[in-house]
Amino acid sequence: MPQKQYICIDFKSFYASVECVERGLDPLKTNLVVADPERGGGTICLAVSPSMKALGVKNRCRAYEIPPHIPYIKAPPRMQLYIDYAARIYGIYLRYFDKSDIHVYSVDESFIDVTAYLPLYKKSARGLARAILRRVRDETGICATCGIGTNLYLAKIALDILAKHAPDFIGELTEERYRAILWDHRPLTDFWRISNGIAGRLQRNGIGTMRQIAEADEETLYRLFGVDAELLIDHAWGRETATMADIKAYRSKSHSLSRGQVLMRDYTFPECRIIVKEMTDLLCLDLVKKKQITGSVTLYIGYASGSYPPAARGSVSLPYATNSDKAIIPAVERLYLRIADPDAKIRRVTVCCNDTAPEGAVQLSLFGDRSLDGRETALQKAILEIKERYGKNAILKGMNFDPAATTRERNLQIGGHKSGEPQ
Repeated sequence: MPQKQYICIDFKSFYASVECVERGLDPLKTNLVVADPERGGGTICLAVSPSMKALGVKNRCRAYEIPPHIPYIKAPPRMQLYIDYAARIYGIYLRYFDKSDIHVYSVDESFIDVTAYLPLYKKSARGLARAILRRVRDETGICATCGIGTNLYLAKIALDILAKHAPDFIGELTEERYRAILWDHRPLTDFWRISNGIAGRLQRNGIGTMRQIAEADEETLYRLFGVDAELLIDHAWGRETATMADIKAYRSKSHSLSRGQVLMRDYTFPECRIIVKEMTDLLCLDLVKKKQITGSVTLYIGYASGSYPPAARGSVSLPYATNSDKAIIPAVERLYLRIADPDAKIRRVTVCCNDTAPEGAVQLSLFGDRSLDGRETALQKAILEIKERYGKNAILKGMNFDPAATTRERNLQIGGHKSGEPQ
Protein backbone atom coordinates (compact mmCIF):
# COMPACT_ATOMS: atom_id res chain seq x y z
CA MET A 1 0.00 0.00 0.00
CA PRO A 2 1.48 3.39 -0.98
CA GLN A 3 2.31 5.85 1.79
CA LYS A 4 -0.48 8.35 2.37
CA GLN A 5 -0.06 11.84 0.99
CA TYR A 6 -2.25 14.72 2.14
CA ILE A 7 -2.23 18.36 1.14
CA CYS A 8 -3.66 21.24 3.17
CA ILE A 9 -4.39 24.41 1.19
CA ASP A 10 -4.97 27.83 2.76
CA PHE A 11 -5.77 31.05 0.89
CA LYS A 12 -3.39 33.83 1.90
CA SER A 13 -5.25 36.57 3.83
CA PHE A 14 -8.39 35.38 2.06
CA TYR A 15 -10.86 38.22 2.66
CA ALA A 16 -8.20 40.88 1.98
CA SER A 17 -7.03 39.05 -1.15
CA VAL A 18 -10.58 38.91 -2.51
CA GLU A 19 -11.00 42.65 -1.96
CA CYS A 20 -7.72 43.32 -3.76
CA VAL A 21 -8.68 41.12 -6.72
CA GLU A 22 -12.08 42.84 -6.97
CA ARG A 23 -10.23 46.17 -7.26
CA GLY A 24 -7.74 44.88 -9.83
CA LEU A 25 -4.88 45.12 -7.32
CA ASP A 26 -2.08 42.67 -6.49
CA PRO A 27 -2.87 41.09 -3.08
CA LEU A 28 0.84 40.64 -2.37
CA LYS A 29 1.70 44.31 -2.94
CA THR A 30 -1.37 46.23 -1.76
CA ASN A 31 -1.92 47.56 1.75
CA LEU A 32 -5.54 46.67 2.53
CA VAL A 33 -7.53 45.70 5.61
CA VAL A 34 -11.06 44.30 5.78
CA ALA A 35 -12.89 46.19 8.53
CA ASP A 36 -16.25 47.87 8.96
CA PRO A 37 -15.65 51.65 9.13
CA GLU A 38 -19.07 52.15 10.74
CA ARG A 39 -17.84 50.35 13.88
CA GLY A 40 -15.16 52.95 14.64
CA GLY A 41 -11.50 52.59 15.52
CA GLY A 42 -12.15 49.68 17.84
CA THR A 43 -13.43 47.45 15.06
CA ILE A 44 -11.57 44.19 14.48
CA CYS A 45 -9.76 43.87 11.16
CA LEU A 46 -11.10 40.59 9.78
CA ALA A 47 -8.10 40.28 7.47
CA VAL A 48 -4.99 42.25 6.50
CA SER A 49 -3.18 41.82 3.20
CA PRO A 50 0.23 40.07 3.07
CA SER A 51 2.02 43.38 2.50
CA MET A 52 0.46 44.75 5.70
CA LYS A 53 1.63 41.65 7.58
CA ALA A 54 5.13 42.27 6.22
CA LEU A 55 4.98 45.71 7.86
CA GLY A 56 4.20 44.11 11.22
CA VAL A 57 0.42 44.56 11.25
CA LYS A 58 -1.17 41.51 12.82
CA ASN A 59 -4.27 39.76 11.58
CA ARG A 60 -7.40 40.31 13.73
CA CYS A 61 -5.94 43.50 15.19
CA ARG A 62 -8.05 46.52 16.10
CA ALA A 63 -8.13 49.32 13.53
CA TYR A 64 -6.60 51.81 15.98
CA GLU A 65 -3.59 49.49 16.43
CA ILE A 66 -2.44 50.05 12.84
CA PRO A 67 0.47 52.56 12.90
CA PRO A 68 -0.71 55.93 11.52
CA HIS A 69 2.25 56.21 9.12
CA ILE A 70 1.08 53.17 7.11
CA PRO A 71 -1.26 54.12 4.23
CA TYR A 72 -3.87 51.49 3.45
CA ILE A 73 -7.28 50.83 1.93
CA LYS A 74 -10.08 49.99 4.37
CA ALA A 75 -12.57 47.62 2.72
CA PRO A 76 -15.95 46.95 4.37
CA PRO A 77 -16.57 43.20 4.75
CA ARG A 78 -18.60 41.44 2.05
CA MET A 79 -19.16 37.96 3.48
CA GLN A 80 -21.32 36.64 0.65
CA LEU A 81 -18.62 37.57 -1.85
CA TYR A 82 -16.01 35.60 0.11
CA ILE A 83 -18.32 32.58 0.25
CA ASP A 84 -18.81 32.83 -3.52
CA TYR A 85 -15.03 32.88 -4.10
CA ALA A 86 -14.57 29.88 -1.79
CA ALA A 87 -17.25 27.99 -3.73
CA ARG A 88 -15.48 28.76 -7.02
CA ILE A 89 -12.22 27.43 -5.64
CA TYR A 90 -13.93 24.32 -4.29
CA GLY A 91 -15.25 23.82 -7.83
CA ILE A 92 -11.63 23.83 -9.05
CA TYR A 93 -10.76 21.11 -6.54
CA LEU A 94 -13.65 18.99 -7.83
CA ARG A 95 -12.11 18.96 -11.31
CA TYR A 96 -9.14 17.10 -9.86
CA PHE A 97 -10.51 15.14 -6.89
CA ASP A 98 -13.65 13.36 -5.72
CA LYS A 99 -15.51 15.13 -2.93
CA SER A 100 -14.99 12.10 -0.66
CA ASP A 101 -11.27 12.97 -0.63
CA ILE A 102 -11.81 16.66 0.26
CA HIS A 103 -12.48 18.02 3.75
CA VAL A 104 -13.37 21.72 3.95
CA TYR A 105 -11.84 22.75 7.27
CA SER A 106 -12.93 26.40 7.05
CA VAL A 107 -13.98 28.90 4.39
CA ASP A 108 -10.33 29.42 3.40
CA GLU A 109 -8.70 26.07 4.26
CA SER A 110 -9.15 22.50 2.99
CA PHE A 111 -7.52 19.09 3.39
CA ILE A 112 -7.25 16.75 0.39
CA ASP A 113 -6.14 13.09 0.33
CA VAL A 114 -4.14 13.00 -2.91
CA THR A 115 -2.68 9.49 -2.48
CA ALA A 116 -4.70 7.80 -5.22
CA TYR A 117 -4.33 10.71 -7.65
CA LEU A 118 -0.54 10.86 -7.90
CA PRO A 119 -0.20 7.93 -10.35
CA LEU A 120 -3.27 9.19 -12.25
CA TYR A 121 -1.75 12.63 -12.88
CA LYS A 122 1.82 11.27 -12.96
CA LYS A 123 2.96 13.90 -10.49
CA SER A 124 4.52 14.03 -7.05
CA ALA A 125 2.45 15.51 -4.23
CA ARG A 126 4.45 18.73 -4.57
CA GLY A 127 3.97 18.83 -8.33
CA LEU A 128 0.23 18.31 -8.00
CA ALA A 129 -0.04 20.93 -5.24
CA ARG A 130 1.87 23.40 -7.41
CA ALA A 131 -0.52 22.78 -10.31
CA ILE A 132 -3.57 23.34 -8.05
CA LEU A 133 -2.20 26.59 -6.61
CA ARG A 134 -1.40 27.84 -10.10
CA ARG A 135 -4.90 27.00 -11.33
CA VAL A 136 -6.51 28.80 -8.39
CA ARG A 137 -4.30 31.86 -8.96
CA ASP A 138 -5.00 31.94 -12.72
CA GLU A 139 -8.77 31.60 -12.40
CA THR A 140 -9.50 33.65 -9.28
CA GLY A 141 -6.43 35.79 -8.62
CA ILE A 142 -6.17 34.33 -5.10
CA CYS A 143 -2.73 33.28 -3.81
CA ALA A 144 -2.56 30.19 -1.61
CA THR A 145 -0.11 28.30 0.56
CA CYS A 146 0.04 24.53 0.89
CA GLY A 147 1.29 21.95 3.35
CA ILE A 148 2.08 18.38 2.33
CA GLY A 149 2.32 15.55 4.84
CA THR A 150 2.20 11.81 5.21
CA ASN A 151 -0.70 12.30 7.63
CA LEU A 152 -3.29 15.03 8.21
CA TYR A 153 -1.44 16.53 11.17
CA LEU A 154 1.85 16.85 9.29
CA ALA A 155 0.08 18.47 6.33
CA LYS A 156 -1.39 21.06 8.71
CA ILE A 157 1.95 21.73 10.43
CA ALA A 158 3.75 21.98 7.09
CA LEU A 159 1.19 24.62 6.11
CA ASP A 160 1.24 26.60 9.34
CA ILE A 161 4.98 26.65 10.03
CA LEU A 162 6.90 25.90 6.81
CA ALA A 163 4.84 27.01 3.80
CA LYS A 164 4.78 30.72 4.63
CA HIS A 165 8.60 30.84 4.48
CA ALA A 166 9.02 28.69 1.34
CA PRO A 167 9.76 30.38 -2.03
CA ASP A 168 6.88 28.50 -3.69
CA PHE A 169 4.64 28.72 -0.57
CA ILE A 170 4.66 24.92 -0.21
CA GLY A 171 5.93 23.08 2.87
CA GLU A 172 6.45 19.32 3.10
CA LEU A 173 6.88 16.97 6.07
CA THR A 174 7.32 13.31 6.88
CA GLU A 175 7.53 12.02 10.45
CA GLU A 176 11.32 11.87 10.16
CA ARG A 177 11.67 15.38 8.73
CA TYR A 178 9.25 16.73 11.33
CA ARG A 179 11.44 15.43 14.13
CA ALA A 180 14.61 16.62 12.40
CA ILE A 181 13.59 20.25 11.85
CA LEU A 182 10.68 21.03 14.20
CA TRP A 183 11.32 19.07 17.39
CA ASP A 184 13.07 22.07 18.94
CA HIS A 185 10.90 24.74 17.30
CA ARG A 186 9.57 27.48 19.56
CA PRO A 187 7.02 28.69 20.49
CA LEU A 188 4.86 25.64 21.03
CA THR A 189 1.78 27.71 20.19
CA ASP A 190 2.82 27.59 16.52
CA PHE A 191 1.69 23.97 16.53
CA TRP A 192 -1.94 23.09 15.82
CA ARG A 193 -4.12 22.52 18.92
CA ILE A 194 -1.56 23.94 21.37
CA SER A 195 -3.15 27.01 22.92
CA ASN A 196 -1.53 29.51 25.26
CA GLY A 197 -3.16 27.68 28.17
CA ILE A 198 -1.72 24.29 27.19
CA ALA A 199 1.70 25.79 26.46
CA GLY A 200 1.65 27.52 29.87
CA ARG A 201 0.87 24.30 31.74
CA LEU A 202 3.66 22.53 29.86
CA GLN A 203 6.11 25.36 30.54
CA ARG A 204 5.36 25.25 34.26
CA ASN A 205 6.48 21.62 34.13
CA GLY A 206 9.71 22.44 32.27
CA ILE A 207 8.43 21.45 28.83
CA GLY A 208 8.88 23.95 25.99
CA THR A 209 9.36 21.95 22.77
CA MET A 210 7.88 18.97 20.95
CA ARG A 211 11.07 17.03 21.67
CA GLN A 212 10.57 17.58 25.39
CA ILE A 213 6.93 16.42 25.12
CA ALA A 214 8.07 13.26 23.31
CA GLU A 215 10.69 12.57 25.97
CA ALA A 216 8.53 13.54 28.97
CA ASP A 217 7.17 11.12 31.54
CA GLU A 218 3.80 10.02 30.14
CA GLU A 219 2.20 9.76 33.58
CA THR A 220 2.92 13.46 34.11
CA LEU A 221 1.27 14.33 30.80
CA TYR A 222 -1.81 12.22 31.56
CA ARG A 223 -2.04 13.86 34.98
CA LEU A 224 -1.96 17.30 33.34
CA PHE A 225 -4.23 16.67 30.35
CA GLY A 226 -6.15 13.44 30.94
CA VAL A 227 -7.03 11.50 27.79
CA ASP A 228 -5.96 14.47 25.64
CA ALA A 229 -2.36 13.57 26.54
CA GLU A 230 -2.56 10.69 24.06
CA LEU A 231 -3.10 13.07 21.15
CA LEU A 232 -0.40 15.42 22.46
CA ILE A 233 2.13 12.57 22.63
CA ASP A 234 1.24 11.32 19.14
CA HIS A 235 1.62 14.81 17.71
CA ALA A 236 4.95 15.29 19.47
CA TRP A 237 6.22 12.31 17.44
CA GLY A 238 4.51 13.55 14.25
CA ARG A 239 1.92 10.75 14.32
CA GLU A 240 -1.77 11.00 13.46
CA THR A 241 -4.08 7.99 13.14
CA ALA A 242 -7.16 9.76 11.74
CA THR A 243 -7.68 9.50 7.99
CA MET A 244 -9.95 11.25 5.51
CA ALA A 245 -12.29 8.25 5.68
CA ASP A 246 -12.50 8.68 9.46
CA ILE A 247 -13.47 12.33 9.05
CA LYS A 248 -16.17 11.50 6.52
CA ALA A 249 -17.58 8.70 8.69
CA TYR A 250 -17.61 10.69 11.96
CA ARG A 251 -20.99 11.31 13.55
CA SER A 252 -21.26 13.08 16.89
CA LYS A 253 -23.02 11.10 19.62
CA SER A 254 -24.59 14.24 21.05
CA HIS A 255 -26.01 17.24 19.22
CA SER A 256 -26.73 20.82 20.15
CA LEU A 257 -27.76 24.09 18.53
CA SER A 258 -26.41 27.45 19.65
CA ARG A 259 -26.35 31.12 18.81
CA GLY A 260 -23.88 33.68 20.11
CA GLN A 261 -22.94 37.27 19.51
CA VAL A 262 -20.44 39.85 20.66
CA LEU A 263 -22.30 43.08 21.36
CA MET A 264 -20.98 46.27 19.78
CA ARG A 265 -21.19 48.23 23.04
CA ASP A 266 -21.72 47.66 26.75
CA TYR A 267 -25.31 46.54 27.32
CA THR A 268 -27.22 47.08 30.55
CA PHE A 269 -29.09 44.31 32.35
CA PRO A 270 -32.54 45.33 30.94
CA GLU A 271 -31.16 45.81 27.41
CA CYS A 272 -29.52 42.41 27.37
CA ARG A 273 -32.77 40.81 28.46
CA ILE A 274 -34.12 41.75 25.02
CA ILE A 275 -31.05 40.22 23.32
CA VAL A 276 -31.48 36.94 25.22
CA LYS A 277 -35.16 36.72 24.22
CA GLU A 278 -34.36 37.51 20.58
CA MET A 279 -31.61 34.90 20.37
CA THR A 280 -33.76 32.25 22.05
CA ASP A 281 -36.61 33.01 19.66
CA LEU A 282 -34.28 32.47 16.69
CA LEU A 283 -33.00 29.23 18.23
CA CYS A 284 -36.57 27.96 18.50
CA LEU A 285 -37.02 28.62 14.78
CA ASP A 286 -33.74 26.76 14.15
CA LEU A 287 -35.12 23.78 16.07
CA VAL A 288 -38.35 23.78 14.10
CA LYS A 289 -36.50 24.10 10.79
CA LYS A 290 -34.27 21.12 11.64
CA LYS A 291 -37.22 19.19 13.16
CA GLN A 292 -35.41 18.96 16.50
CA ILE A 293 -36.46 19.31 20.13
CA THR A 294 -34.51 20.03 23.31
CA GLY A 295 -34.99 19.34 26.99
CA SER A 296 -32.48 21.86 28.40
CA VAL A 297 -30.89 25.19 27.49
CA THR A 298 -27.59 26.74 28.61
CA LEU A 299 -27.03 30.51 28.78
CA TYR A 300 -23.62 32.21 28.86
CA ILE A 301 -23.24 35.91 29.71
CA GLY A 302 -19.85 37.59 29.21
CA TYR A 303 -19.31 40.88 31.03
CA ALA A 304 -17.32 43.91 29.86
CA SER A 305 -13.55 43.99 30.32
CA GLY A 306 -12.47 44.42 33.92
CA SER A 307 -15.55 42.83 35.47
CA TYR A 308 -15.21 40.17 38.14
CA PRO A 309 -16.27 37.51 37.76
CA PRO A 310 -15.84 37.89 33.99
CA ALA A 311 -18.89 35.82 33.07
CA ALA A 312 -21.98 33.98 34.26
CA ARG A 313 -23.23 30.62 33.08
CA GLY A 314 -26.26 28.50 33.89
CA SER A 315 -28.64 25.88 32.52
CA VAL A 316 -32.36 25.26 32.79
CA SER A 317 -34.24 21.99 32.31
CA LEU A 318 -37.59 22.15 30.53
CA PRO A 319 -40.64 20.18 31.78
CA TYR A 320 -40.50 18.17 28.54
CA ALA A 321 -38.49 18.16 25.30
CA THR A 322 -39.92 20.72 22.88
CA ASN A 323 -39.17 23.33 20.23
CA SER A 324 -42.01 25.62 21.26
CA ASP A 325 -41.00 29.25 21.71
CA LYS A 326 -43.85 29.64 24.23
CA ALA A 327 -42.14 27.07 26.46
CA ILE A 328 -38.47 27.83 25.85
CA ILE A 329 -38.29 31.65 25.83
CA PRO A 330 -39.86 32.16 29.30
CA ALA A 331 -37.60 29.47 30.77
CA VAL A 332 -34.47 31.11 29.38
CA GLU A 333 -35.66 34.56 30.44
CA ARG A 334 -36.08 33.31 34.01
CA LEU A 335 -32.61 31.79 33.83
CA TYR A 336 -31.19 35.15 32.71
CA LEU A 337 -32.84 36.98 35.58
CA ARG A 338 -31.39 34.41 37.98
CA ILE A 339 -27.75 34.26 36.85
CA ALA A 340 -26.94 37.67 35.32
CA ASP A 341 -25.49 40.48 37.45
CA PRO A 342 -27.98 43.40 37.23
CA ASP A 343 -25.19 45.93 37.86
CA ALA A 344 -22.65 44.63 35.31
CA LYS A 345 -22.22 45.74 31.71
CA ILE A 346 -22.58 42.90 29.19
CA ARG A 347 -20.65 42.33 25.93
CA ARG A 348 -21.19 38.65 24.98
CA VAL A 349 -24.21 36.34 24.93
CA THR A 350 -24.51 32.68 23.91
CA VAL A 351 -27.62 30.50 24.10
CA CYS A 352 -27.32 26.75 23.53
CA CYS A 353 -30.02 24.10 23.17
CA ASN A 354 -28.48 20.93 24.62
CA ASP A 355 -28.81 17.30 23.54
CA THR A 356 -31.21 17.97 20.70
CA ALA A 357 -33.16 15.04 19.29
CA PRO A 358 -35.58 14.43 16.37
CA GLU A 359 -39.15 15.61 16.93
CA GLY A 360 -40.44 12.05 17.08
CA ALA A 361 -38.10 11.06 19.90
CA VAL A 362 -40.39 12.35 22.66
CA GLN A 363 -40.80 10.74 26.07
CA LEU A 364 -44.23 11.66 27.35
CA SER A 365 -44.41 13.34 30.75
CA LEU A 366 -47.22 13.63 33.28
CA PHE A 367 -45.94 17.03 34.35
CA GLY A 368 -45.89 18.99 31.10
CA ASP A 369 -48.78 20.48 29.10
CA ARG A 370 -48.14 19.72 25.43
CA SER A 371 -51.65 20.61 24.25
CA LEU A 372 -50.60 23.77 22.40
CA ASP A 373 -47.29 22.51 20.97
CA GLY A 374 -48.82 21.41 17.66
CA ARG A 375 -50.44 24.79 16.97
CA GLU A 376 -47.31 26.70 18.00
CA THR A 377 -45.06 24.54 15.81
CA ALA A 378 -47.41 25.07 12.86
CA LEU A 379 -47.21 28.84 13.45
CA GLN A 380 -43.40 28.72 13.64
CA LYS A 381 -43.27 26.74 10.39
CA ALA A 382 -45.44 29.40 8.72
CA ILE A 383 -43.05 32.10 9.97
CA LEU A 384 -40.09 30.17 8.53
CA GLU A 385 -41.80 29.86 5.15
CA ILE A 386 -42.45 33.61 5.02
CA LYS A 387 -38.83 34.40 5.97
CA GLU A 388 -37.42 31.99 3.40
CA ARG A 389 -39.62 33.44 0.67
CA TYR A 390 -39.46 37.16 1.41
CA GLY A 391 -36.37 37.60 3.57
CA LYS A 392 -35.51 37.25 7.25
CA ASN A 393 -36.94 40.68 8.11
CA ALA A 394 -40.26 40.06 6.32
CA ILE A 395 -41.92 39.09 9.59
CA LEU A 396 -40.74 40.30 13.01
CA LYS A 397 -41.91 40.46 16.61
CA GLY A 398 -42.49 43.59 18.64
CA MET A 399 -39.35 43.01 20.71
CA ASN A 400 -37.26 43.24 17.50
CA PHE A 401 -38.11 46.96 17.33
CA ASP A 402 -36.77 47.71 20.80
CA PRO A 403 -33.84 50.20 20.60
CA ALA A 404 -31.55 47.57 22.15
CA ALA A 405 -32.57 44.79 19.75
CA THR A 406 -30.08 43.49 17.18
CA THR A 407 -32.00 40.86 15.18
CA ARG A 408 -33.11 43.17 12.35
CA GLU A 409 -29.54 44.29 11.72
CA ARG A 410 -28.05 40.81 12.14
CA ASN A 411 -30.57 39.38 9.66
CA LEU A 412 -28.72 41.40 7.02
CA GLN A 413 -25.35 39.93 8.00
CA ILE A 414 -23.43 36.69 7.58
CA GLY A 415 -21.46 35.51 10.60
CA GLY A 416 -22.08 38.84 12.33
CA HIS A 417 -20.58 40.86 9.46
CA LYS A 418 -22.04 42.64 6.45
CA SER A 419 -22.90 40.30 3.59
CA GLY A 420 -22.10 42.97 1.00
CA GLU A 421 -25.35 42.30 -0.86
CA PRO A 422 -27.84 45.08 -1.59
CA GLN A 423 -30.14 45.62 1.37
